Amino acid sequence: MASNARLDHRNPLVFDTHELGRRPGALQRLTRTIDAPADLGIQGVIGVPEGAPVELELRLESVLEGVLVTGTARAQAEGECVRCLEPVELELEADFQELFSYPDADDRGRVIAEPGDDAEDDEDRFFLEDGLFDLEPLLRDAVVLALPMQPVCQEGCPGLCSECGARLADDPDHHHDAVDIRWAALQGLAGSMTDGEKDEMSGAEAGVDEKQEK
Repeated sequence: MASNARLDHRNPLVFDTHELGRRPGALQRLTRTIDAPADLGIQGVIGVPEGAPVELELRLESVLEGVLVTGTARAQAEGECVRCLEPVELELEADFQELFSYPDADDRGRVIAEPGDDAEDDEDRFFLEDGLFDLEPLLRDAVVLALPMQPVCQEGCPGLCSECGARLADDPDHHHDAVDIRWAALQGLAGSMTDGEKDEMSGAEAGVDEKQEK
């Protein structure tokens, strides 16, 4: 990833590494609870609601190339069961690790005169900006990987009835009587007849019976 736009230290997902300095092996541990940004998760499927608390535990380690960030994010995700459409809630725990490079060092920690000369390599890297780094892109990727692509309310959820949409878990014995396809058309015809038509048909049948008796 190319060098970040100017970062705002007031952003709760922006962290300062100045205390580490550039002493390889220096460590710093941080904990922070933030409000979840918008669209944190798999859009339209499951995610952490905007503004919900997200607990962050971070370990910052100074290395030759930059700062290695290792951490865990914990939050409660909400979504919808893909089988029965009932609400789903689950405890999310997402682990992540990424190197934020010094803008004046290559991937071997060697100082370079012009950062960003190799655009292809820069696209795959995260950079520090004035000792700051933005955790949001890394957090988003980690949360998506930790969430189920097809959340279910419970293992073995039977889903919905394909005929009437009833939730099968609420009524395990739910079923519909099978109708012989050969009679389905006649049943539909009978259901659409008016009372007068039915009376006429009954009268015609009665006349036939009288003739047969004579």
